[in-house]
Amino acid sequence: MAGKLAVTQDASSDLLQDLKRLGFTEYEARVYVQLLRQSPATAYEIAKAASVPRPNTYQALESLTKRGAALPVSENPVRYVAAEPEEFLASIARQTKSLCTDLADRLTSLAPKADDQYVWTLRGEPVVHDRIAALIASSRESIWIKASDDVVRLHKEALKAAAERGVEILMVLFGFDADEFRFTDRCRIYIHEANGVRMGTADNLFTLAVDHVEMLTAAMTDEFIAAHSRNRPIVTVAESLIRHDYYMAEIFARFGEEINAAFGPHLRDLRLGCFSPEQAASFKRRTGL
Repeated sequence: MAGKLAVTQDASSDLLQDLKRLGFTEYEARVYVQLLRQSPATAYEIAKAASVPRPNTYQALESLTKRGAALPVSENPVRYVAAEPEEFLASIARQTKSLCTDLADRLTSLAPKADDQYVWTLRGEPVVHDRIAALIASSRESIWIKASDDVVRLHKEALKAAAERGVEILMVLFGFDADEFRFTDRCRIYIHEANGVRMGTADNLFTLAVDHVEMLTAAMTDEFIAAHSRNRPIVTVAESLIRHDYYMAEIFARFGEEINAAFGPHLRDLRLGCFSPEQAASFKRRTGL
């Protein structure tokens, strides 16, 4: 019996706290809960059962009546019943939604128009992948990606859904199977420099541009960290990176043998001429050149 009483008290305490989160005062919450247990009831009966001072009970009942949470049903003495919770809370939800919508419009009118100058830093694998998923899901016109196939594969279903709703996809892939991501005829998938081999530390980046207005680039190594922005120049930089790799993919497809003859395999002579020592070491380790 004692255990059951403790559970009942805990449940009642949780109810009171949740009602207070909806704007009820302590006494209003206690009176309403008591009315649900005992209706109809007079103010005296409620005050005694709920351990609320009688003056505060009258004030709470008056407030609850104005809110539609309590209804007087008789006179001399006045007795009250509680409004049905589902209908009453549904009414609060409708009113709150309407208020929030109106308030958002009015507050927005006070704020200066956003200039999208910010670059947001995201840290942690779940956070980074969640933002990538959100950007893909929100796309309406285009998705441009430069990334390794193992990372892209994590978002394959979302990309397929985007393609099927008509979004154009341009992808430069570190990998070997472009067909895996050709979901529709609006998907242009290219293997990076016709071989798909990663060359330096920068090739560990995942770069995404959506609808020509938003970008994300992420380093996905030991520490997942990404930069996300709608800043126009930064979006242009991301798109330029992907666009020029697309150019290179098309050029390699047509002139690959001549390019290798002129600059060495994997553009060795060009790359080693401008790589940092760390990038050069990574290039040699990956290619054996």
